[in-house]
Amino acid sequence: MSDRDREFTRYVEARGSALLRTAVFLCAGDRSAAEDLVQSALVRAYVTWHRVRDEGARHAYVRRIMARESYRRPAPSLPVLGEPSLVDPHGPAEDRLDLLPLLAALPRQQRAVVVLRYYEDLSEREIADALGCSPGSVKRHASRALATLRVRLGEPVPLEGGTDHGHRD
Repeated sequence: MSDRDREFTRYVEARGSALLRTAVFLCAGDRSAAEDLVQSALVRAYVTWHRVRDEGARHAYVRRIMARESYRRPAPSLPVLGEPSLVDPHGPAEDRLDLLPLLAALPRQQRAVVVLRYYEDLSEREIADALGCSPGSVKRHASRALATLRVRLGEPVPLEGGTDHGHRD
């Protein structure tokens, strides 16, 4: 086994589960599509694995491939809930089950921004790099996605400037 193969195998063993969980969110809960997305991203990454030496850069590279590839895939018709441990191993089950249909209803770009920002905890610049867009586009997609999610959750939507003038205590 070559050094590249060993490094790649170690990466997949260490990060494979995390990649799958992110892919489940990017694919709006469709586990089969998520597995295909991870496999496709890893195949593409393997070809150029030797060019990216830093572990953090490698993970960002694979995540970028997954995020961009998720744009090209057909949208799921209905979310397919996978095993709870693959969706969010840290949240309560009732929260996991409510999140996927809400994510599935978002346009792909908005869904990718929400997943990368709030699940992967990336900065706007890192998301822009991963998706191949400007930080302004990331902000716009995030704002629209959060407004949509608030409406669907029955929460008040803040007006421009971040204050909710229509909300009464």
